[in-house]
Amino acid sequence: MHNHLLIAIDGSDIAFEALKEGGGLAKKLGARITIVTVTEPWQSVMVGGTGVGFPLDDYDKANMEWASKTLSEGKTIAEEAGLKAETVHVKDSYPADGIIATAEQRDCDLIVMASHGRRGFSRLLLGSQANEVVTHSTVPVLIWRQKSQSD
Repeated sequence: MHNHLLIAIDGSDIAFEALKEGGGLAKKLGARITIVTVTEPWQSVMVGGTGVGFPLDDYDKANMEWASKTLSEGKTIAEEAGLKAETVHVKDSYPADGIIATAEQRDCDLIVMASHGRRGFSRLLLGSQANEVVTHSTVPVLIWRQKSQSD
């Protein structure tokens, strides 16, 4: 059925829960896993004619440190579940694009990721990477969602 799962993480608690669930599925299927995290390209902002930006070198360093920490935590979770995992940091990409491209490049046959379940204005502002992946991926996608407190 599925032989290679790509599990996307962003350092959030729900993403690590999705990793645990996806890892459990991979174990049952005898599939291998690749854990991916994506860091976005550097951008500057113009406010009233004044440029505001995080220095590029500092931005790159912070992203590398964050990605390394996130993937290390992810790999530890996978190893504690008895799984071997490859890790991939996709630099300078929008999350959905990086996730889809990595799944295709690595011949993954299932993408597993969390959805934060944002609604309304926060979804409009932040977008939905899960929705983008589901909409544009040619690889099947499994979305992990927590039950809300009201369920």
